[in-house]
Amino acid sequence: MPEQNEVPHAVDPRVTDVALAIAMALVVAVVIAADPDAARHAGPGAYLFAAGFGALVLLRRRLPRTVLVVTVLAVFAYYTFQFAPIGMALPAVAALYSAAEMGRTGWAVGGGAVLVAVATYYRVTGTAEEYLTPYDLVTNLALVAAAIALGVAVRLSREARAHQAHAAEQRLQAERLRIARDLHDVVGHNLSVIALHSGVAAEAVGRDDDAARGALEHVRQATSGTLHELRSTVRVLRAPVGDAASPAPTGLAGVEALAASARATGLAVDVTLDVPDGVLDGAIDAAAYRIAQESLTNTLRHAAASRVAVSARVDGDRLAVRVSDDGRGAGPSPVPGSGISGMRERVALLGGTLTTGDAPGGGFVVAADLPLRLEG
Repeated sequence: MPEQNEVPHAVDPRVTDVALAIAMALVVAVVIAADPDAARHAGPGAYLFAAGFGALVLLRRRLPRTVLVVTVLAVFAYYTFQFAPIGMALPAVAALYSAAEMGRTGWAVGGGAVLVAVATYYRVTGTAEEYLTPYDLVTNLALVAAAIALGVAVRLSREARAHQAHAAEQRLQAERLRIARDLHDVVGHNLSVIALHSGVAAEAVGRDDDAARGALEHVRQATSGTLHELRSTVRVLRAPVGDAASPAPTGLAGVEALAASARATGLAVDVTLDVPDGVLDGAIDAAAYRIAQESLTNTLRHAAASRVAVSARVDGDRLAVRVSDDGRGAGPSPVPGSGISGMRERVALLGGTLTTGDAPGGGFVVAADLPLRLEG
């Protein structure tokens, strides 16, 4: 027994084409048989034409234009044999619909126009009046317009669904990248703190037990924070789509906690935040925090610095974030790591710019320029 949430399989297009072909053949055959003078006009050849109109439908996906042209010519050939009247547009309804559905709307309009024009010409001139009188201009126009409009509507609906699916996939990919960046920033920062305090604890054991206990407490706090972030992320990833929101990101208000964690390793951290409450969009606020976090992580890992300054200030309608240290810098030919590349990509997605490099007086500088709020 299938599960209630199981998604039904789409109907095989070949089944749809076969059903449409049978319907087309049957409709034409019924119209032929309904002719009052069917005994004289509805010979075996007429029903062979009906079967042929249906058979052409089987090729509609691969050869929509060919099917349309052959169908129009077959309609003319049908009347050449003086079979029972079936109208000019009716036998071509499936071909017109298919051409419009397959994106050949111009061909469909042209084919329909030819059929209506020929029918109107013979009606006006009186030629073949016996066959064409029952099918007036309004009927032909209505059938042609309905077939083309339905084909266009089906195609646009299919394209809209494909666009929505593509957009949903893009949003999902963007969310995965955001989660990956956040995990990289959080885990990288906390592991750097853990590594530094573990080294302090190892050196202090047996010589300064208070220092060792303090370092181990910092390790415990960093480990607890990392586990919390991982659990939150896993909870979001496991939740059904639409049932769980992403964890609320930390903003600039959390920079002081980052600074405190870094200070515990012996690094002097100066924090200057000149950002009024409520002026930043949530995504901008979170990005500024991640920039500070990743920059501090890189300082702890690579800079061999003794002091770092973190600042954020509002300048007009822009937010300037700057993290600078007094370490050894990146050298003349730096190779950006995944952390800096991730920061640059994050900032670019928000409409900002990120610059990194050695400071003139020594050390390394990360500077980001961001809008205060996102457009739209």
